[in-house]
Amino acid sequence: MIFTNSSKNSFQAEFDELLGRGKMDMAQVGAIVGNIIDEIKKDKNRALKEHISKFDGWKPSSDEDLKISTESMEKAYNNIDEKLKSALHMAYDRIKVYHEKQKPKSWFDDEPNGTILGQRVTAVDSAGLYIPGGKAAYPSSLLMNVIPAQVAGVENIVVCTPTPDNEPNELLLAACHLCGVSEVYKVGGASAIAAMAYGTENIPKVDVITGPGNIFVATAKKMVFGDVNIDMIAGPSEIGVLADDSANANHLAIDLLSQAEHDEMASSILITPSQKLADEVKIEIEKWLLKLPRQEIARKSIEERGAIIVTKNMDEAIKLMNKIAPEHLEVATSSPFELLPLIKHAGAIFLGHNTPEAIGDYVAGPNHTLPTGGTAKFYSPLGVENFMKKTSIISFSHKAINEIGEECALIANTEGLTAHEQSVRVRLTK
Repeated sequence: MIFTNSSKNSFQAEFDELLGRGKMDMAQVGAIVGNIIDEIKKDKNRALKEHISKFDGWKPSSDEDLKISTESMEKAYNNIDEKLKSALHMAYDRIKVYHEKQKPKSWFDDEPNGTILGQRVTAVDSAGLYIPGGKAAYPSSLLMNVIPAQVAGVENIVVCTPTPDNEPNELLLAACHLCGVSEVYKVGGASAIAAMAYGTENIPKVDVITGPGNIFVATAKKMVFGDVNIDMIAGPSEIGVLADDSANANHLAIDLLSQAEHDEMASSILITPSQKLADEVKIEIEKWLLKLPRQEIARKSIEERGAIIVTKNMDEAIKLMNKIAPEHLEVATSSPFELLPLIKHAGAIFLGHNTPEAIGDYVAGPNHTLPTGGTAKFYSPLGVENFMKKTSIISFSHKAINEIGEECALIANTEGLTAHEQSVRVRLTK
């Protein structure tokens, strides 16, 4: 749809609908997911096998049948096309280099009186990575989840991926071998999240769970949060585009469709002060739709959750886009870096006419696991810090505690915590 803000009431209603695009009716599946989690906690592998039989169409014959062998991963890697293998290696290297720059450092400050304050940053012991599988497997998602965990220094990495009809995706297995992952389980959906959160006979309990998934996966992650950490609650994919007259309508059309082809629930939103560009993009979208193998999915996404908004000027366009806070944001203008300081909320920002969102999905380097549904206002992309934790370091000398101990004791006394107060006073010089 194309609309302007000339009619304030109708525009606001339509815009509010865009702002609510990421809402998932978790209450609708909450009871189902809760039962799945309870069954995994109680019956572990036995429940897993029943869930796999119900949802994936096959039943593991033994506990060992849940795990994918490293031999099959190596075989899959050896069988892929050499050009594709080279492309995956290039992606791995670029993603690793980018994430190595994210790694936080421990630090210590010494004060003259003998006080030492600091922060120690360490990796979690284990991480569970959920990777969508089956016919729509995404090896790029494996790279984007495994690499920051490896850079962080996580010793134990567990991967769970659904395998409908017991047919693991060969490309995903090849990516597992490339990344050096050895623990990969044929488990999907809420069952996988529960298994990694609470452990089974052979799937170990982890400290943090990351990775994309459907509403059942997202709901399960929300439910287990607190028993383990999670990266974010992510919904359908989305793209926002800010553009002016310098943009190529044909390019913008296929960029918008690059998200629409993911899912009927995906959102593709163009905001521009150019009515001419808006009209041209709409025409080009229709041309491209006729060429796409996933035309039916993309068309439904565009028609039901897509939008082209024409504004009075670029300042207004940016204000609206900041309210939307898209997962991916392309800035297709003549001077994109001049607009960057004005953009507050987006999962990832793609600047310039030659930076399609897809380059970030695969080989640019930054993570493609991003906040959706407006949560970019408070969530960050998946990164090394998701697999690390901080510990405060405090050390006081006798001189140091005597310098500020009295103030500490006074505050403790005011709060009525006598033991707190006295634990300081007993160390003060009489």
